[in-house]
Amino acid sequence: MAAVRFERLTKIYPNGHIALKELELHIDDGELMVVVGPSGCGKSTFLRILAGLEEITSGALWIGERRANGLSPQARNIAMVFQDYALYPTMTVRENLAFPLKMRKLASAERERRVAWAAELLELGGVLDRRPRELSGGQRQRVAMGRALVREPSVFLLDEPLSNLDAKLRAQVRAEIGDLQRRTGTTMIYVTHDQVEAMTLGRRITVLHHGQIQQVADPQTLYAAPANPFVAGFMGSPPMNLFPAELEPLAPGEYRVRTAGHVVARITADRARQALAPSNGMPTLTAGIRPEALRRADESEPGFPVTVLNVEYLGHETLVHCRPGSPDSAPGSDQAWIVRLPGMPALDQGETLRLAYPAPGEVHLFANNPATDC
Repeated sequence: MAAVRFERLTKIYPNGHIALKELELHIDDGELMVVVGPSGCGKSTFLRILAGLEEITSGALWIGERRANGLSPQARNIAMVFQDYALYPTMTVRENLAFPLKMRKLASAERERRVAWAAELLELGGVLDRRPRELSGGQRQRVAMGRALVREPSVFLLDEPLSNLDAKLRAQVRAEIGDLQRRTGTTMIYVTHDQVEAMTLGRRITVLHHGQIQQVADPQTLYAAPANPFVAGFMGSPPMNLFPAELEPLAPGEYRVRTAGHVVARITADRARQALAPSNGMPTLTAGIRPEALRRADESEPGFPVTVLNVEYLGHETLVHCRPGSPDSAPGSDQAWIVRLPGMPALDQGETLRLAYPAPGEVHLFANNPATDC
């Protein structure tokens, strides 16, 4: 096992594309780190740099106490699990597990010991003499993980390992991966584009976008205190409603949040000042409200209208796609919000729905700073 450290690491391809830009990241020995981001954010380059398949343009990569910039892939003691499993179809499970050990010329007794250990750990004892085509998707994934584990690597890389599984099996294998990491204490780096996987599996999560780290935090912090609009909109399902907003003083100690001609929230003066400070006092900001922070207003409480565009009934809850304002409101007609309501309320397209102001703590404000917007 080993810690992993990126020090101002940059990767620029010959065509000038900056795949990674000055990454600063420390992954502790024995930690499970999830790296998440959309397609093209730099995840594949991140993995290839770690595995030694790409050269570093500048900066440094440390694996344990060794500077890994010039180390060959074989010298790094890193094992990788791919999304397509990459099992040898003509070999049995036992032979697949033993293959990397055979290539390293380990003694037969040591190979057998490690294969037996992995088979017991991953509950593969009953399928050791089967071939990959005779296994379920979940079993094939466990064989791929076992083949990496028998090498006793310093670092374990997983490249979107669940993308070929159905939703039910994905949840099961995801739980198995988390349990496996806890039991083995292996340093594990799990790369995915799926923020649901990231939130449910990661103890810490690194969010990548355009080759830069946007935020590194535990799932609770990423959800409750996103660092910028990109993280706010990417983490969470359905995503946070983000919209241009203006702050208006209402009374001592209170501000109103206005968009599309309507007041949609009230916040404290302290929160308003925190948001306005980075923008040099400019009143226009990006605001965000999560779908679950919105609810239908009672007749006696303040609120604002939205127009229903579409309704998704999911049984235990309903997702209402809407825009701020009534049907005849012109301003803000291009804004699309999602509201998460409990149960299955009867709603029609074009209907006006009145929402209550969210709690002040549920309103996220981001300064419109071109230098930092993502």
